[in-house]
Amino acid sequence: MTGTPAERLRSGLRGWHDALEATGFAMAMLAGTLPLERYVGQLAAYRPVLDALEEELSRTTCPAVTSVWSPDLAKVPLIDRDLRYFAESGAAPSAGAAEEAQALVREIRRTAAAEPRELLGFLYVFEGSTLGARFLRRHVAEAYRLDEKGGTDYYGSGDRARWASFTARLNDALAEPETQDRVLDAARRAYDHTARISLALSTGLSQK
Repeated sequence: MTGTPAERLRSGLRGWHDALEATGFAMAMLAGTLPLERYVGQLAAYRPVLDALEEELSRTTCPAVTSVWSPDLAKVPLIDRDLRYFAESGAAPSAGAAEEAQALVREIRRTAAAEPRELLGFLYVFEGSTLGARFLRRHVAEAYRLDEKGGTDYYGSGDRARWASFTARLNDALAEPETQDRVLDAARRAYDHTARISLALSTGLSQK
């Protein structure tokens, strides 16, 4: 086992990340052909998931979690702004991923009750996803003719300086190999559920 805990997480999750990017939803977003209701549907699906995760992260007294979690990592206010923007413009979200989103909410609640350290795996996945989403923000803005008025706050929330600070804290918190194993396993569960949301939102999309 070599590298920092954060590097181990990145290596151990590469296959899951690649599989998520290969879904019809992700490929259509990159191509600029994703229907707007699917994009808004992802935001609507992620909203209860992030609400549950941030609530559990904020209320746990687990030292490993409290040393990593910071209110500036919260994403719910950003998604709320995006969803309000689309609601005001009359863009309704696809509801196809609601069931999968609730399954992930239940997994987060179960994890928080059983082993709160593992919440860091879920946090790693979602914080990392917004860092990568900075690249996709341009595609989203062009596809739906969005500007600074709104609609891409969540996708534009990735910050390299914040990511560096986050992974530094994570490395300190995951010094023990056993804790690393638990968090890696939780991150894999997070990816599995996230992929299910993406697949639900991929139904019927052209693969061209």
